[in-house]
Amino acid sequence: MDVVTQYAWIIWIALVLLFVVVEVTTLELTFLMLAIGSVGGLLADLFGAPWWLQIVVAAVLAVLLLFTVRPPLLRALGRGGDPTPSNVEALLGLRGTVVVALGPDAGQVKLTNGDTWTARLLPTGSVKTPAGALPPAVLDTGSSVVVTAIEGSTALVVPA
Repeated sequence: MDVVTQYAWIIWIALVLLFVVVEVTTLELTFLMLAIGSVGGLLADLFGAPWWLQIVVAAVLAVLLLFTVRPPLLRALGRGGDPTPSNVEALLGLRGTVVVALGPDAGQVKLTNGDTWTARLLPTGSVKTPAGALPPAVLDTGSSVVVTAIEGSTALVVPA
């Protein structure tokens, strides 16, 4: 037991390093709180506290940080997210122009963001145009369309 008491500071430093490495890979702030708790145990050791008190200090500090500091930090990190839609969400509602004649089977459209997509016209009875009429069965080159959904690598469009 004398060896543990004499070299406890090495154990605390090893725990701090281990928790920091795990935190860097997980990025959820749990292991960061455990690392700071381990720093508390290290400080208790440096001030001459017995080993059992070092463990209590580390555990209490880590639990306090987990329940008091971590939740506001996670909220603050989540608040800074970019509200701009990306991936599929960015394509929904985007306008485009038919490049290859478009029907229920397949065609191609060039979207306003510059991408050219394989596209398919939605079935005739499923969507009405703004004027209330049913859309045509085939759209010729140059027709204007709006993306309503994405299925795999195919954009489902309706006439604009």
